[in-house]
Amino acid sequence: MTARRMIPGAGVAGAAAVAYGAMVRPRLLRWGATDAEVAGPYPGAELVPGGKRGATMAVTIDAAPERVWPWLVQLGGGRAGWYSWDVLDNAGRPSAREVHPEWQQLAVGDHVTYRTRRHGLVDAWDVAALEPARFLGLHGLSDLRGRPLDPHQPRPAAYTEGLWGFRLTELPGGRTRLVVGGHEVFRAPLPGRLLSSWLGPLVVWIMQARMLSVLKRNVERAAAAPTVVPDVGGAAIDDRRPVSESR
Repeated sequence: MTARRMIPGAGVAGAAAVAYGAMVRPRLLRWGATDAEVAGPYPGAELVPGGKRGATMAVTIDAAPERVWPWLVQLGGGRAGWYSWDVLDNAGRPSAREVHPEWQQLAVGDHVTYRTRRHGLVDAWDVAALEPARFLGLHGLSDLRGRPLDPHQPRPAAYTEGLWGFRLTELPGGRTRLVVGGHEVFRAPLPGRLLSSWLGPLVVWIMQARMLSVLKRNVERAAAAPTVVPDVGGAAIDDRRPVSESR
C-alpha cells in the first residue's frame, strides 16, 4: 500500500481519536452524574495516598437506601457476582437476581473476591469503609501484573491502587441516589499511563454502566414485590406495600 493511500485512513483514525477524546471520553467519565457529584467531595480519599478522583457514575433508584444496601453487601465472586457482563467479570456465572441472606455479613477488613475462568476465585478488594445504607468502599492495591501488594509496605515504583466506592443518598419519595466513584493511582511507564488514561474510561463504562442498569432493575423489581428482605442490621423486614406505593 502506498503512502498516498494510507494518509486518508490515518486521517480518519486521527479524527476519530480527537472526537473520542473531546466528546466521548468526558461523558464516559461522568455517566449519569451531576456536576456536584463529579466535582464535590467523595469519601475515602485518605485511603489512597496520592490518589485522584476516578470516573463518577450515578443512577436514581426507586427504592429506599435500606433496600439497595443488601444488593451491594453481597457483591463479589463466589457471592452475588457484579451485576455486569458476567461472561467478562464472573467467569460466565450469572449474577444474583435476589437478595441472599447468607451473603449479608460484611465487615471492614473482609476480602471480596473476583472470579476468573483460569484461576477461580482470587482476592481483588478489601472492605475499607462500610457505613450501612450509606457507603461501601472497596480498596485494591496490586502490581501491574495484578498481584496483591501489602498496603502496610512502601509502594513500589510501578503499581495500581484504588478505592471503588458506592455512596447511597436518600431522596424524597423513598428513592435513592447511587453514586459510584472513588480515588485512584496508576504508576507505570509513560506508554502504560497514556493507554490507561485513554482506554480505561471506556472499559469502566462498559462494565459499570451495565452494573448500574442491572442494579436499578433488580432493586426496583424486588421493592415492588411483597417480599421479606434483611434490613441493615441483619433482621428481617416485611415490606408489603402495593406496587403503586413503591414507585
